[in-house]
Amino acid sequence: MKNLKDYVTAIPDFPEKGIIFRDITTVIQDPDGFRMAVGSLIDSLKGVDFDLILGSESRGFVFGAPVAYAMNKGFVLVRKKGKLPRETISESYELEYGKGTLEMHTDSIKKGQKVVIIDDLIATGGTTRAIADMVERLEGEIVKICFVIELAGLKGRDVLKEYPVESLIVYEGK
Repeated sequence: MKNLKDYVTAIPDFPEKGIIFRDITTVIQDPDGFRMAVGSLIDSLKGVDFDLILGSESRGFVFGAPVAYAMNKGFVLVRKKGKLPRETISESYELEYGKGTLEMHTDSIKKGQKVVIIDDLIATGGTTRAIADMVERLEGEIVKICFVIELAGLKGRDVLKEYPVESLIVYEGK
């Protein structure tokens, strides 16, 4: 029987020599791989008391929305700047070659709501840290952060050390 790691395609020397790119699209396109990923995320949340799942554009939507649906929870979109129609809160973060800005609606989280963040991958942790900062500014409580893949060599977990973090697959390198 396959495990989830078997569905991830490793592409050597992309985007540059010496890097092994972990392609998660092969997990999503295979019905068994996708079901296994979503099911494993659901399993990781059993016994966790929470109200909402947040997912960031775009693969956080792919994994977070089906988990929210299966667990009968609301799903909050965290999008790139300028994509949401109502009043938003925003947070900027560092990218490898510049900055990015994420936004969510100011009414997405009510004071005291318990939140789970789901995304496909944690590398440096900057994107998830920006989401966590917005959740806290809206007075939500982060009860767990879940990733499908973690690139442990980039130490993103260190940026999120005050939260419970779980990754379904951990690669030791970058």
